Amino acid sequence: MRHLLATTTALGLSLLAAAPRAQAQSSDRKTAISITGNAFQYKGSFGSDYWKWKSNEYGPGISINRYLTDGLDLMLSGNYVEFAKSAPAGNPYFGSNFATNVVNVNLGLKFKLLKEESFVRPYLLAAPGFTYTSREGTINRNNQALRTDQDKTYFDLFGAAGLNFRLGDAVSLFVQTGQHIPLNANIDGEPNRDDNKWDDRFLQHTVGLTFALGKAKDTDGDGVSDRKDKCPDTPAGVVVDENGCPLDGDKDGVPDYQDQCPTEAGTAAMQGCPDRDNDGVADKDDQCPDQAGTAALRGCPDADGDGVADKDDKCPDTPAGTQVDASGCPLVVDADGDGVPDAADKCPDTPKGARVDANGCPMEIDPAIRKLEQPIRFETNSTVIKRTSYPALNKMVQALKDHPEYSIRVVGHADSRGTDEYNQALSERRAGSVKRYFTGKQVDPARVVTEGRGESEPAAPNTSAKNMSQNRRVEFHFEFFIPNAPQP
Repeated sequence: MRHLLATTTALGLSLLAAAPRAQAQSSDRKTAISITGNAFQYKGSFGSDYWKWKSNEYGPGISINRYLTDGLDLMLSGNYVEFAKSAPAGNPYFGSNFATNVVNVNLGLKFKLLKEESFVRPYLLAAPGFTYTSREGTINRNNQALRTDQDKTYFDLFGAAGLNFRLGDAVSLFVQTGQHIPLNANIDGEPNRDDNKWDDRFLQHTVGLTFALGKAKDTDGDGVSDRKDKCPDTPAGVVVDENGCPLDGDKDGVPDYQDQCPTEAGTAAMQGCPDRDNDGVADKDDQCPDQAGTAALRGCPDADGDGVADKDDKCPDTPAGTQVDASGCPLVVDADGDGVPDAADKCPDTPKGARVDANGCPMEIDPAIRKLEQPIRFETNSTVIKRTSYPALNKMVQALKDHPEYSIRVVGHADSRGTDEYNQALSERRAGSVKRYFTGKQVDPARVVTEGRGESEPAAPNTSAKNMSQNRRVEFHFEFFIPNAPQP
C-alpha cells in the first residue's frame, strides 16, 4: 500500500506532460469518478502522527463527482485505511496497542476557485459523513492487558483543501489534504473518555485521478465542445484553435483553409491576398502591383482606355473609342464603307452605297424634290405613257439635270389580272418605258434604276376597276447617285 501514492503521482505527472491543455470534469461532462491513493496520519491517546510522513498509513479511495455550477461540485467519496499502533515509551498506555480498520463515506460540496479553464484550480471541500471503525487491541492497565475490540459507526466531519490539474479532455489530477473528525470516535481503544468529542481524529493526504464520464457535444466535430466553440459551424477536417475557430496564420481575418495567400496578410475581398495598389487585383496576379489598373489588363493601368496597358502602349493618348492595334496605335477602320472612319462615324451602320455627310450619316433628299415623286398610271395591259403624265415626268427630268448628285429609282407595278409571271414582266416593261423617256431627255442611263414588282404591292385591293387602275402604275424614288452602282 505504501507504493500506491507514489504510483498514482507518477501516472498523474505523465498525463500532465502529455496533455497540458485539456480539461476533465466540466459543464460538458458533468459526472466523473475519481480513484485515489491516500496517506493517513492518526492523532489520539497514543500520540500524534500529524505531519510525520514516516508514520503514514496508506489506503485506497474512490469518489463520484457531479458538476453543479462553474464554482460548485457535489461529491460522494469512500476511503479505507487500517491504523495500527503501539503506545510508545513514556506514554501512560505504554504496552498497549490497537489495529483499527476505518471506512469513511462522505457526501459534501466542493467549492472551486478560479475559472473552469484554469490549468491549476484550487478548491475547498466540506463533506460530512460517517466513519465506521473495527478495532482489535489491548490496553495495558496495572500490568494487565485488557481487550478493547469493538465495531462502531460515528458521524464524521471532514474538511479539505486541494489543487486540481487539468490533464486531458476526460482526465484530471488532484492533490488534497483534509482532516476527519469522527465525533466521539475511539480509534485506539483508550477507555477513559472525556467530554471532548474529537480526541481521536486523523489527517488524509490524497493524490487522485478524476475521469469524466460521457462525451461533450461537438456538432461540427472539430474537437472543441459546442459550449466553448466560438465558430460552431467549422467545416469537417479544418484545423481549429482552442476556441474552435479555423487557424489564421497571417491574422488577416481569412481562415487558412480559405486563404489563397496564407503567409501574407490580405483582405477578405482578395481571398486573403494583399493588393498594394487597391485595384481589385491581388498582388500575386498583378503585373503592375504598384499602379492601380484593371482586371482585364491583369492589374495594369490603361490611361487612354484603348485596351492596351500603358506599359505596352506606343500611342498612349489615343482618343476614346478609337480602334487600335496590339501596340495601342489607331487602326483606320471604316466598317460600313462610307468613307468616314469608324472613330468619327456617328452612323457606323449606314447601308452600303448611301451618300453620307461628314459625320458618316445618310444625307437627306431635298423635301422639294421629294414632292415630285408622284406615280403615273397606265391602261390595262399597256406600257404606253399617257400624255397627261408628261408634265410630272418633265419636272423630274429637270430635277435630275439640276441635281447631278441625285439618281432616280423607277418601280413598275401591275394589277392582278393575268398570271404572276406575266404581271411581273409587264411591271418591268412599264419601268423600262419610263427609263427610255428619261434617257430621251438626255438623262444619264446610269442615273435611272428600274425595278418591277408585278402585282405584289397593290396600292388598293384589286376588287374593282377603279382600284385596279390605281395599281397599274410606276412609282419614283429620288436617291443619291452612286457611280458604278450595280443595277438590281
